[in-house]
Amino acid sequence: MPGVISNLTFPVSGTTAGNSSKSIMTGNDAMKNEFTALLKKDGDWFIGYCAEIPNANGQGKTKDECLKNLSYAIELILEDKREDSLRSIHDYVTSEMVTVG
Repeated sequence: MPGVISNLTFPVSGTTAGNSSKSIMTGNDAMKNEFTALLKKDGDWFIGYCAEIPNANGQGKTKDECLKNLSYAIELILEDKREDSLRSIHDYVTSEMVTVG
């Protein structure tokens, strides 16, 4: 089976400096990101990788299960990277959300 390319979309919560534990995500404020999912069939399994996020991968017995697991992996990686970067922010630094696209 040739590779399949899909776009994943899921909400990503934002945080503010000085209060990195507070999640900002409400219905209208939820930010959506789209990523490219590269899928391949390997025996009975679908294996998925994200082109834009290194080390993000998922698998599943169905395409939908694979995409759901890949989406969850991307969300965990982005959340971890965000938390890591916010730990080093000083109290005198502010943060703002930037919209891309």
